[in-house]
Amino acid sequence: MGAHAYEPQAGTWVVTSEVNGKPGRGLSVDVQNGTLALQMYAYEGNGQPTFYLAVGQVSNNRVTARLNRYTGGPYFGGPAQSGSEAGSPGNVSIRFTSGTTGFITFPNEPEKAISRFNFGYPRTAPSLLGLWTFTSIGSEGVRTDAVQLSGFLPATRTGNGLAVSSDNLFACEHQVSGELAGTVLCVRVTSGGSLLRAYAMNYSVNDGEGYSQGASSNTQQLMVARRVATLQGDGTGIVYKAAEEASTPPSPLLQQALRSQLEAVAREAAAP
Repeated sequence: MGAHAYEPQAGTWVVTSEVNGKPGRGLSVDVQNGTLALQMYAYEGNGQPTFYLAVGQVSNNRVTARLNRYTGGPYFGGPAQSGSEAGSPGNVSIRFTSGTTGFITFPNEPEKAISRFNFGYPRTAPSLLGLWTFTSIGSEGVRTDAVQLSGFLPATRTGNGLAVSSDNLFACEHQVSGELAGTVLCVRVTSGGSLLRAYAMNYSVNDGEGYSQGASSNTQQLMVARRVATLQGDGTGIVYKAAEEASTPPSPLLQQALRSQLEAVAREAAAP
């Protein structure tokens, strides 16, 4: 299998070993059409805060660029004025290992792990709430699904709690043990509780990727997922705002079916 190229997820990144709940260094990463823009807030040797900017082309998941320091720009309540470049400590090099992880080498420092900073969505059932779309492509053609996850059910044997739709036909759960540990497993069932389709994905904040698989097929399709709106209806993109979802009475039988189908899919993934 050939190497994958990753376009890193835009947002706040951190040096993983420096995440301790206290003020420190941080990175703003964005890649558009192969061009990386890295903004870094850090400190001088005397403790004064400063920031840097690096721009470079990403090739084979790697980029090396000059790390420029700036000074003299506008300040709060001050007049309009332009900042100017104030030298450079050297180059910064990054190699990305996924869309949310990688390694960075600063001037005069050894290589260190970096990761997308996830401060709003811990690996718990509430982090999965909201309106999601799932699109898969493969030998079965294009398959799409959309669901509003708005409630909870107790955990399965391998997970830590289900986020479910109000009609009890769809559920997702963080897997914390077994073959799929570290992923999110989702299932859609019929009104009679039979499995229709399963989804397994890695996700960060509002985006996920993995595979989908129909109940009557052993074929896995490439799948991408997107949280379109939060549970409160706030759109996660540019303009979309979710409409309120009509509530329906919970079905105990369907709730049990969701948990059973999730456990069955998890067991099948662990089978030799």
